[in-house]
Amino acid sequence: MKQINLLNLLLLCLTLVIAVSCTETKKQEGTAEYQVFPHKMPIEKPDFPLSAAAERMFDYPAPRAQDNELFTQFKYTRLEGLDYNGGDGTITRRDPSRPILVDGKYYMWYTKRHTKVPPVGARNAGEATDEIPSTDWDLCDLWYATSTDGFKWEEQGIAVARPPKPALGWRSVATPDILVWKGKYYLYFQAFNEPSGTKGDWCPISMAYADSPNGPWTHVGKPVVPFGKKGEWDQDQTQDPHPIIYKGKIYLYYKAAYNKWPDLRDKYAVAHGLAIAEDPFGPFEKCPLNPVLNSGHETTYFPFKEGIAALAIKDGNEAQTMQYAEDGVNFKIAATVELTPTAAGAYTPDAFTGTDYGRGVTWGMCHFINAASTRDRKHSIIARFDCDLSLDCDEKWLKSTGVWHRPDVYFKQGLGGLRKKREGIK
Repeated sequence: MKQINLLNLLLLCLTLVIAVSCTETKKQEGTAEYQVFPHKMPIEKPDFPLSAAAERMFDYPAPRAQDNELFTQFKYTRLEGLDYNGGDGTITRRDPSRPILVDGKYYMWYTKRHTKVPPVGARNAGEATDEIPSTDWDLCDLWYATSTDGFKWEEQGIAVARPPKPALGWRSVATPDILVWKGKYYLYFQAFNEPSGTKGDWCPISMAYADSPNGPWTHVGKPVVPFGKKGEWDQDQTQDPHPIIYKGKIYLYYKAAYNKWPDLRDKYAVAHGLAIAEDPFGPFEKCPLNPVLNSGHETTYFPFKEGIAALAIKDGNEAQTMQYAEDGVNFKIAATVELTPTAAGAYTPDAFTGTDYGRGVTWGMCHFINAASTRDRKHSIIARFDCDLSLDCDEKWLKSTGVWHRPDVYFKQGLGGLRKKREGIK
């Protein structure tokens, strides 16, 4: 009888031990489920449940913006040496290429308009003549300038002029960018055969080539990146060419506006495509996943680490972002940025070297399209931007996340005529 009681006692003790052990295990499991995000920033994503926002921190190149090589502030400097005829609207310079360094000099190419009168506007394209431009980039030629420091520039003259009518580009040639391939030079640009605004900006990318950055340039006189087929997103235009040598081939990024028609333009969307070739003359084969970037306007790309980095400025849900694609195709947001340079052409020493590990960029050229003091003197100017998007640069000032602008910067973004509506005044 005593043996039975002793056995029962042992069984009871064992049951209590197991129960306590299970309770402690559940407590530990419960604690793991509700761990709190630590005060010290983790290098890697913690191994416990996080909110969607906290998880996204570890999707970026670094969880802190200040440590992110693809985060930067942009700073701007007026160029010296380029005249604008007193800002009367008859001279415009815009769409600068990426600068390249040749024999101790920086070269850049750009769109230049020098007309008797300022543009009448895209909506008034029917009023354009052989001497009256419709838009700021109508009746333009491609010019170039040189510099020894990137701040003071000397204009050298026309690189590629408009050919006689009806050759491709007779109305305007604009938005150039440069490719250096096997010791020769290639300018890709938009070639217009009608005043911009007639239907939209319907024009293909064409090209000119030379043995020297000083020319002379030979215009091939035909599209090199043609439109897409009817019904495809780029059926009406290929614009803003931006070539890079990547994986031994020419990766040419370009822009197209879509979801619009000549009589309905307020529903437009903008995206970027990619065309790849093994020779500057083509043929260029479009990426089957186009468009590769769903936001941004003018195209800006550069080699970065094993892949390609891109700057998306205005237009689209992902505007004002730096993006990165390990394969040059599938871009993901790497950082959000502000006061971004428009039509940025970044000085990229390894853009054409076929590098396996891109080092990034620290400066370049851009344009301001609102340089005029009044609307009847509309013109654009080229400026310099500086940044820290480079693995070889550590400018903490350019990594600051606290940039404050004076109230006037904001008050200039006024309501205008909409104020009366907001006040309830009819």
